[in-house]
Amino acid sequence: MADKKTEKKTALVVSAHSADFVWRAGGAIALYAGRGWEITVVCLSFGERGESAKLWREPGMTLDKVKANRKEEATRAAEILGAKAIFFDVGDYPMRIPDSTLYDLAGLYRKICPEFVLTHSLKDPYNFDHPLVSHIAQEARIVAQAHGHEPGTPVIGALPVFLFEPHQPEQSEWKPQVLLDITPVWPKKYAAFQEMKAQEHLWHYYERVALQRGVQAARNSSKSIQYAEAYQRVFPQVTEELQ
Repeated sequence: MADKKTEKKTALVVSAHSADFVWRAGGAIALYAGRGWEITVVCLSFGERGESAKLWREPGMTLDKVKANRKEEATRAAEILGAKAIFFDVGDYPMRIPDSTLYDLAGLYRKICPEFVLTHSLKDPYNFDHPLVSHIAQEARIVAQAHGHEPGTPVIGALPVFLFEPHQPEQSEWKPQVLLDITPVWPKKYAAFQEMKAQEHLWHYYERVALQRGVQAARNSSKSIQYAEAYQRVFPQVTEELQ
């Protein structure tokens, strides 16, 4: 086994659809990848039914073609951000997650031992897939902590979980508790946006979100910040200092 001190730190992003991680956590991914971390992005579905309207308007489009297109887009976007994308292909609209997928995700937790997890909000009345994935990401974390689950495989610790910003936060009862400065990596995040051609209508929307969060981050600090991402914590922060 490699010396833990020489191993790269890791983080996990659990995304419902193939583009969610780009809009909501692309800055965090690029920021930590730039620091030498290994970032794994899990996409539970390709967003083939509910988030690919532009593709379905093309003549002769099929479900398999949409899936292949969305997979290619997400793979290229992840590469731009410096992450590795994994696709579980459980379907969407509606999304149904079998126990086998839960166990696969728990196994991934144990394999990569992430320092933190980024995933969806706990509520989203506009998209039931999102809170379902938030639930499964947290349940898999708990399973991966259980000594009685696959005894002999090392368990993970109590890693923090951060919920990225939903499309309409007020209706999702989501509050920004962490504002992350992504100004240095904004060009990478926007370049990843441009790979998501099936949802081009969202490029400028999420640019405006990043600018707004940047204004709020600057006002809540002494730093000059142009672009930011916002997150909500699931668990309390444990610290030795208040600052």
